[in-house]
Amino acid sequence: MARQPSTKQLKDWDRRYLWHPFTQMQEWEQEDPLIIERGKGSYLIDTEGKKYLDGTSSIWVNLHGHRHPVLDRALKQQLDNIAHSTFLGLSNPPAIELARELIRIAPKGLSRVFYSDNGSTAVEIALKMAVQYWQQRHPEAGPKNTFLHLKLAYHGDTIGAVSVGNIALFHSRFKPLLFPTLEAEPPYCYRCPLNLTHPACKLACIDPIEQILKTRHRELAGFIIEPLMQAAAGMIPQPAGYLQRIRDLCTKYDVLLIADEVATGFGRTGKMLACEHEAVTPDLMAISKGITGGYMPLAATLTTDEIYQGFLGTYDEFKTFFHGHSFTGNPLGCAVALANLHIFRHEKTLARLAPKIKLLRQWLISLAELPQVGDIRQSGFMVGIELVKDKLTKEPFPLSARSGHRVASIARTKGLLLRPIGNVLVLMPPLSTSTEELKKMVEILMESIETLRID
Repeated sequence: MARQPSTKQLKDWDRRYLWHPFTQMQEWEQEDPLIIERGKGSYLIDTEGKKYLDGTSSIWVNLHGHRHPVLDRALKQQLDNIAHSTFLGLSNPPAIELARELIRIAPKGLSRVFYSDNGSTAVEIALKMAVQYWQQRHPEAGPKNTFLHLKLAYHGDTIGAVSVGNIALFHSRFKPLLFPTLEAEPPYCYRCPLNLTHPACKLACIDPIEQILKTRHRELAGFIIEPLMQAAAGMIPQPAGYLQRIRDLCTKYDVLLIADEVATGFGRTGKMLACEHEAVTPDLMAISKGITGGYMPLAATLTTDEIYQGFLGTYDEFKTFFHGHSFTGNPLGCAVALANLHIFRHEKTLARLAPKIKLLRQWLISLAELPQVGDIRQSGFMVGIELVKDKLTKEPFPLSARSGHRVASIARTKGLLLRPIGNVLVLMPPLSTSTEELKKMVEILMESIETLRID
């Protein structure tokens, strides 16, 4: 048996051979990489045996903790049968059963499941379905070949998903590759672009959106939105009633509503899907991340029977949706996703989550008193803590100060792993996190933020 490489050797090989996502590698090569070898519950364990609380659920995917026995068992049992077979011209039991279960938990009216392998591809599928649907089902409605989205939106990193995104730091250099879209201001209440205050504003930020829909609806195939919370934008929540108003406007002006629930789905906001908070059924829904409990890459695009019917026809009409992936409907991913939903039911995950959400809200109040904290935004187990240089004027720290990164670095030495978005600290722990672990995370955040100088 080959000797296992030492931690030092692994670090050297990492710096020599790897290219990490969203990482300035010139800096990375000078840093001491943390190499995670194992996990248990809410903890990640490095090659030296040191434990860290997983404050971001391994980037928003882990739900029930690491090494959950039900998920482990489902993966091993499926491996005893088969790891993968194509979904082109064939099917498999886990994919069939999972589709049935997904429709059971989805908002009423969603009836079909199209699999892929990550959130970005699930969004791409929704965009392509929307354009092809209008061409084949209602060509009289207009050309309908573009999309409306919110500013600061992030829907993935493939070209179609980037086209409906609006994070300049990530996307501006690729503008020549993107298709044109329409965009509207998001409901960023802490930094309201209309200089209004909620609820006195009466959701005035929706008025420009209605104007766009009213005047440009014949061009618009769909309006894509992250329901309840714009995650990668810095955890920006939508006020109560916002999502329902958008749904009503899309219906009124004959524009498909596409819900990107990649980050918000599977309990993150306190309900299984964020759309449930306002009883909204989108026309298309993209889901991924937590779908397998953080175990396997898997995604799905859910849609209505009305849209599905638009793709039916004889072979020579070529109404087929010509799109697919090599690992579409992967049995391993679908089997562990089924087990994930089983845990939700049998462990009563959402019911047990509710009191922890309330406790987390109470504990976060102490952070709001810190002079370095401008705003705390929470929806369930999704939290954004915006750091500011001046609390009164809301002046942000300059990006060059790397305030979020500095706080995360301190937190790491105290046993908490975070991944900030600029000046926004993101806390998104596994749903299974105990109250003691949750309190410890907030305490470490407090201690780490306090080290940040504001002079």
